[in-house]
Amino acid sequence: MHLILRDIFIRNWGLKLFSFLIALVLWLSFIPEEKIFSEKTVTVPLELRNIPPDIEVVESPIAAVTVKIRASRRLISRITAADVVAALELRQVKVNQENFPLTPDMILVPEGVEVKTVSPSQVMMKLEAIEEVFLKVEAVFENKMPEGYKLTQYNLIPTEVPVRGPSSKFKDSDTLKTQPIDRSNLTESREIVVGLILPNSDLSWGSSQREVRVLIQIQKIDGEAEDSASNPTAKKKAPKK
Repeated sequence: MHLILRDIFIRNWGLKLFSFLIALVLWLSFIPEEKIFSEKTVTVPLELRNIPPDIEVVESPIAAVTVKIRASRRLISRITAADVVAALELRQVKVNQENFPLTPDMILVPEGVEVKTVSPSQVMMKLEAIEEVFLKVEAVFENKMPEGYKLTQYNLIPTEVPVRGPSSKFKDSDTLKTQPIDRSNLTESREIVVGLILPNSDLSWGSSQREVRVLIQIQKIDGEAEDSASNPTAKKKAPKK
């Protein structure tokens, strides 16, 4: 019996192996591609969705994640990174949360595709509550006044404007400076409207107020008064007796 079994498996083993391979190829060729599954790895951007309006991301997570997917050979050959979306939902996020898990159910894929793994399995980012602070408006002037005129007074309306941003991005010295106001052509009192400049790019406007009115008072001065203004140590003439 032992010899018979040996003859079955060993005699003409090369021919038998060749026949087996032919049969395997024929069997695989008749299997529909829908029944043959393959895996693919794609790198996709990580999207942050539904960030609450009173919270801001001050330290962003990694920009992209690696996703391994499985689908039929016919389908997976058509899948690209554009068909896979990695979305991190932040609707219920808390300010003190720093670690955010990434799971296969967060990955959006076409029908018939299965998400096997996501790498990394979690990401880190820093969140802060947004504050609204009223910052003082500061007028900025450039160039000299025309000869024979002086700026005696100016008023700003409003004097403070609300600004929003993470608390760590505010400084005690922050102000809202106006766009430079050119004094070289100011020869009469007037009102001008000028834009404001945020102290840094991490802050945003707290309202639609992004300009201020500047009420400027101009006074014409005579030569003697001008000389006195430009040389306050000049001696005055003694009155005649």
